Amino acid sequence: MSNGGGRTFFGHPWGLATLFCTEMWERFSWYGLRAILATFMAASPAHQGLGLSQETAQAVVGVYGALIYLVALPGGWVADRILGARRSVFWGGFVIMLGHISMAIPVTTPFFVWLGLLLIITGTGLLKPNISVMVGRLYPEGDDARRDSGFSLFYLGINLGAFFAPIVVGWLAAGDRWHLGFGAAAVGMALGLVQYVWGGKSLRGVGERPGLRLTRRERRRFTGIALAAVALVAVALGVWAATGTLTIDRLTVVITVLILIVPIVYFAYILLGSHNLTEDERIRMKAYIWLFVAAAVFWMIYDLAPSKLLFFAADHTDLSLFGLPIQAATTQSFNPLFIMIFVPVFAALWLKLGTRVSTPQKFAFALVMVGLSFVVMALAAALAGTGRVSVWWLVLVYLVQVFGELSLSPVGLSVTTKLAPEAFKGQMLGVWFIATSVGDAVGGQTGRLGRVLSDPAYYLVLAAMAIVAGAALFMFTKKLRVMMAEHHDPAMR
Repeated sequence: MSNGGGRTFFGHPWGLATLFCTEMWERFSWYGLRAILATFMAASPAHQGLGLSQETAQAVVGVYGALIYLVALPGGWVADRILGARRSVFWGGFVIMLGHISMAIPVTTPFFVWLGLLLIITGTGLLKPNISVMVGRLYPEGDDARRDSGFSLFYLGINLGAFFAPIVVGWLAAGDRWHLGFGAAAVGMALGLVQYVWGGKSLRGVGERPGLRLTRRERRRFTGIALAAVALVAVALGVWAATGTLTIDRLTVVITVLILIVPIVYFAYILLGSHNLTEDERIRMKAYIWLFVAAAVFWMIYDLAPSKLLFFAADHTDLSLFGLPIQAATTQSFNPLFIMIFVPVFAALWLKLGTRVSTPQKFAFALVMVGLSFVVMALAAALAGTGRVSVWWLVLVYLVQVFGELSLSPVGLSVTTKLAPEAFKGQMLGVWFIATSVGDAVGGQTGRLGRVLSDPAYYLVLAAMAIVAGAALFMFTKKLRVMMAEHHDPAMR
């Protein structure tokens, strides 16, 4: 799409500025909530919290994060077949805002908290996958260099929102003012919506129409299935509640098991059905499963930042940086800060190394890094005992983890599209996000290990899992490269 000589945003279509700001504010609301959610849930009612155990709060945050990534699949489908990307982003953001408003209502009943989380999950499923699609459509076919550059700017917006949110929301929520923090997240999403509508003309029709709109008959069928599914879940929860055995802990376990089943069923469907897959496509799919499991293990540890590591910050660290007091939530800003610093470094590094470093080796390195970060956590936990250690321990942990993320996350979508069978090209991008969903859900359940393990032992067990998985990938790199046909790639200079 030509700019037509109009305004540009750092040399890109002006529509990118609109999407950049929308995503920045949406991420502000998401990371702002995430920075205080676990500590709010674990705070006693006397401190305006829900009074859950830290173990249960960790499980809830894990399942919440898992569902956020899982609903990206149906959210993309709704945009493609019903609403179109542009309206999906608007209504997604609107529902997210309602969710934050629900959580900001200063009442003692937890009903509005659970309603708010459900609304945020639903809205994010509509917004998150579709705003990225719109960024890609701002550019004409064949303009890959500018598109890649545009996505880099878009990624900067994500991390700007992620950096400032924990600082602002954490400060507002201090002194048990949790609902003020939730309110700030609502304001952030509202600002994103206002400028999205205000800058709508700059999008020049991008995402206006669904790619393949449902026929009237298909829409009736979809509505019937959706209503039946909601009714079935409501009845099942009602019956479970009537037995007196429904608890938050048990519900998180059931959701985790269901999330684990999703990729198992999906991969079985691809590999066991015919779908006109060639033998090469089946082999590449088997190689991808290895990478999928590796990614799930990585996210299982990496996404403990808003729960286990947040509790450590609150309970076991001296919360001051350069002599200035900070909130526990502020430690969640370390990660996006390091990402912004090191993204250009790693981009240049991978370009220079070319195909001398394979995708399995990058994944293996990521697993070793995230494992080593928890070795550092084990040392910090051992030194803390019942006292406090310097917050710089967490700075080091997040620094090591970011080295891992930048070795795995950017290449994940790329290798997914490369290894996907022709019949599943579009769907497989959603499957990559399911790896994060599985990791988040399982990571939330690892808090139960605290019943039998000390904190240092807990961190070491997870560290060992990641390092062993990384070592296994290193050992089988040669075989995986053959399965992926990666050894045919010409060397880059």
